[in-house]
Amino acid sequence: MSGRKKTKDGVKILRKVLIKDDPKRFKQIEKIKEDLDIAEQIYKLRTKANLTQKELAELIGTSQSDISRLENADYDGYSFKMLQKIAAAVDCRLQIKFIPEKKLHAYA
Repeated sequence: MSGRKKTKDGVKILRKVLIKDDPKRFKQIEKIKEDLDIAEQIYKLRTKANLTQKELAELIGTSQSDISRLENADYDGYSFKMLQKIAAAVDCRLQIKFIPEKKLHAYA
C-alpha cells in the first residue's frame, strides 16, 4: 500500500489528468469555462423570460440562428453590444468584472 489517500474530488482528478499544472492548459480550460458560462446565462435568461430563440432575436434585431450560436458553449465571438441588447431585452443589466490572474489560480 502506498500510504497516499486517493481523492474522490472530481475537480482535483480532472486537474491532475487534464491540466497537469500546465499554465497554458489551465488558461485554455478557463477560456472554455468562460464561454460555457456566458452561453448558459443567455439560455437561462431567455427561458426565464419565457422567450423562444426567435422571439429574443426579434426583440434585439437579429436572427434565431444568431441566438442559437450565442447559446452554444463552443461559441466565443460574443460582443459587448450584443450582450447589452440581450440584457436589455430580458430586463437585466450587464456587468463585466476583471479578476486578477492570481485569484483565478486560487479557484483552481
